[in-house]
Amino acid sequence: MTQTFTLEYWKEKTWYVGRLKEVPGVFSQAKTLSELEQNIKEVYKLMQEEEASLPLHPVKTKVLAIAV
Repeated sequence: MTQTFTLEYWKEKTWYVGRLKEVPGVFSQAKTLSELEQNIKEVYKLMQEEEASLPLHPVKTKVLAIAV
């Protein structure tokens, strides 16, 4: 199965830095945009593998108001 995500990226000096907009925590950096894309894919896959290996716990939700 293939999913589509938004890669947000920017340049910091000589590095491309990026993240997946829809998946908090998926960040990486590389010397080229192509390398950044590959790194982001690898980080996403590693996060999916890690999440699959975690024991399942009941999850609760709560609305949280934050003044900005």
